[in-house]
Amino acid sequence: MPLITGALDISVAELAIASLFIVAAGAISLWGRIGLGKSILMGAVRCVLQLTIMGYVLSFIFGIASAWVVFLILCVMVTFAVRIVRGNVSEKSIPFVFPSFVTMLLVYVVITGIVSGLIVGVRPFWHPQYFIPLAGMVAGNSMTALGLSLDRLLSDLKAKRDLVEMKLCLGATPVEASQDIFRDALKAGMIPSINSLAGVGIVVIPGMMTGQILSGEDPMLAIRYQIVVMFMLVASTALTVYMVLGIVRQRCFNPGWQLLLRPKRP
Repeated sequence: MPLITGALDISVAELAIASLFIVAAGAISLWGRIGLGKSILMGAVRCVLQLTIMGYVLSFIFGIASAWVVFLILCVMVTFAVRIVRGNVSEKSIPFVFPSFVTMLLVYVVITGIVSGLIVGVRPFWHPQYFIPLAGMVAGNSMTALGLSLDRLLSDLKAKRDLVEMKLCLGATPVEASQDIFRDALKAGMIPSINSLAGVGIVVIPGMMTGQILSGEDPMLAIRYQIVVMFMLVASTALTVYMVLGIVRQRCFNPGWQLLLRPKRP
């Protein structure tokens, strides 16, 4: 059977048929009396609106092809990613928003630049057709990991305050006193990416690979792209989580080596 080249068009009528999947999900919610019908409907509407807007924005950006516009879009992406991270962290007494923004922006630029410019060979390396989708994948993956890790670090430091302070009293530095907690938080953020790395191609066919195959690309080329993407996601997650956790851990202690996190009074 010959390979179909080029993506097959999807008409508005065919999109309407696809909306029956949402109707089915809503029917299950109604039948099960779980009260998620409104959330499903609003989520579907937001999905359509946001993706439509993104399509027009990307078409506009691709036409301009300006490095400054690409960097601005990246800053907007990181800003929303940090907002999501902040919402996933229950302990907010320690400032982590600014270091998270700077670290994420730096890691995304470096990792995405290496992939697009050095590995894929795009010229210029910031070409929006490649840079923005790759940066979006990096942001989506690492923000989830960072939220998990930060929440784990801060909640464990608060819960194990007595143990940390005992180590400090025995002469340990803040880094030494919190090292086990730091490692557990780092592991919590990295395990999902490692699990995805181990299960790809057997348990899951990734979205990027699926999209390329559906658009008519050679499956072996799609596989090579997906391998690069998976390695990129693991590296960006590890770097982002490690760097932000290191900065935030320092902010959890004052210059006198006292832990600033305190459990809430009953």
